[in-house]
Amino acid sequence: MMNKYQSIFDAQREFFFTDATKTYEWRMDQLNRLEKMLVENQDAFCQALKTDFNKPPFEQLFEITVPLGNIKYYKENLQKLMAPEQVAIPEGLEKTGNRGIIYKEPFGVALVIGPFNAPVLLLLDPAIAALAAGNPVILKPANTTASVARLFAELIPQYFEPEAVNIVTGGREEITELLKLPFDFIFFTGSSTVGKVIMRAAAENLTPVILELGGQNPTVVDETANLDIAVDRIAWGHNAISGQWCIAPGYVYVHESIADVFIDKLKKATIKMYGDNPQQSPDFARMISEHDTERVVSYIIPEKVVLGGRYDVKDRYVEPTILYPSTWEDPALQQEIFGPVLPVMVYSDFKEIVEIIKRKPKSLAAYIFSKNQENIDYFLNSVSFGGGCVNQTNLHCWIDSLPFGGVGYSGMGKYYGKAGFDALSNTKAMLIGNPDLELDVFPPYANKDIVKNLSVFG
Repeated sequence: MMNKYQSIFDAQREFFFTDATKTYEWRMDQLNRLEKMLVENQDAFCQALKTDFNKPPFEQLFEITVPLGNIKYYKENLQKLMAPEQVAIPEGLEKTGNRGIIYKEPFGVALVIGPFNAPVLLLLDPAIAALAAGNPVILKPANTTASVARLFAELIPQYFEPEAVNIVTGGREEITELLKLPFDFIFFTGSSTVGKVIMRAAAENLTPVILELGGQNPTVVDETANLDIAVDRIAWGHNAISGQWCIAPGYVYVHESIADVFIDKLKKATIKMYGDNPQQSPDFARMISEHDTERVVSYIIPEKVVLGGRYDVKDRYVEPTILYPSTWEDPALQQEIFGPVLPVMVYSDFKEIVEIIKRKPKSLAAYIFSKNQENIDYFLNSVSFGGGCVNQTNLHCWIDSLPFGGVGYSGMGKYYGKAGFDALSNTKAMLIGNPDLELDVFPPYANKDIVKNLSVFG
């Protein structure tokens, strides 16, 4: 029985074989089309995001403006990114008229599977990099954000030729069928559990992948930190999208000498942002499902709640909640929380907690609030994670000059800006030889000065 998506895939692959996607003009055209789709349908995308899980206005617009900024970067830099790059080669070869050139070529048909938590942004940003690099794309939006998926299904055929950009909606069954096809590249954003499934499927066709996953993102607040700055950034970074953000601070280690003050300020910062009843706040999103609401609620230990703790499963609502003092034995610290429940732990010895953190599965992000450069340097040097911030949270992942991605359990591969273009391109390394250079390194070897002839390579 033929795969029901075979014809979509075949059409894109045949189109790719025409070499049309390798041109500057085709790539710019796709970027312009995507930009036009976002600008002309901004209100519809914002409404779909509100419908799916009550994303507040700022978070709605964030999902539009970030891809638009990404498109702008590629449009301004595409010619430079596409240009063959001459690189240094051994002096002997260079002196005899040889050159080293790196060409950037697209892989071919790319599959981009998006997540629910930023269903516009995290579907389109990888697609933007893929198109800029010259790859036709099949998009698979998250099925749990049904309004956004329906909107994409309606708009993609209006703005794109199907051999350039196509879309498949649905859930597990549809993804399973798609993964049977021999894609040239797969980009997946989601959970580590599903990431393993994607990687196993990709291995069947030796398809390269980028996996953007997640993890328990550590946050350390030492005794030198500016607490007023720290609490605002942690409260926002953790509770935006109702905590359903793969780079959200997952837990906090705070120095014992400032712990009580920190907790007091963190509570006030959270109330300032979302009010005494966040369920009524226009700025607080909902959980994606009742099942996920119940999952996050199960992490709440009532006797450790110092703020929040209320929930409404039918409304998919969990109040921004702080658990203090937490320990590694608590339910909330057994996995990535992906919800607005924040465990806070106390420490006395900085190097001791760094040793604990570094032995946990590697996280997508990590944050440290400190004015002590020695502590900052020690943390950054010792702990492996995808990327992060010092005295900030979350913002690093939207800066096109900072490659974004995970390491180990939190994923593999980086994208954004030049890193995204390079990741979605095959770097074809070429030695351009001097057509008139005599170089006798061939058999028979008797009576030949092989060392002398090979010296051009050294």
